[in-house]
Amino acid sequence: MSKETKPNLLDRRAVVASLLANRKGTIAVGGLGASTYDIAAVGDHERNLYLWGAMGGAVMIGLGLALAQPKLPVVVITGDGEMLMGMGSLATVGLQKPGNLTIIVLDNECYGETGAQLSHTAGTADLVGVAKACGIRDSFAMTTMAEVEAFASTLADVTAGPRFANVKIDGANLERVLSNRDGTFIVNRLRGSLGFQPI
Repeated sequence: MSKETKPNLLDRRAVVASLLANRKGTIAVGGLGASTYDIAAVGDHERNLYLWGAMGGAVMIGLGLALAQPKLPVVVITGDGEMLMGMGSLATVGLQKPGNLTIIVLDNECYGETGAQLSHTAGTADLVGVAKACGIRDSFAMTTMAEVEAFASTLADVTAGPRFANVKIDGANLERVLSNRDGTFIVNRLRGSLGFQPI
């Protein structure tokens, strides 16, 4: 049975739709490629921060936003490839311990943007173990939609973080849902939603 058809792997778009269904004022940071398309597929939003080409930077950008806006929930949704590239960011999150930051890794065990080569999570890399070792105690794997839905209801809590969740998803190559790709527009739109002037 191929990885794409294993029944225990979740549909990435269903996972992201569930996570953002009742987002209210949540800032959602999308990592490189597919996770950004997944967020855009749920619906463009003024508090979506799309990172089109900043591989490895999603967690650090989410951390900066969480520290700057401690009363707002910040959710980083990224992939396993990007998380592997930016693993050092988990150590900084573990040190800073922002209560309003949640990191969600959509783990399809491959580098989807460059040809679906297997990533290290298909082998021995344990991202939940890494997050825990970096001091993010609330770190766990999710394998069912029931777990995702229950977790989604906690994202608005700005005191219980930081949290880290690794979600095993299928390897389906889905249609790219493109939002605005103008970085200045995306940043200024987010700033405006937070009451700040454009840069």
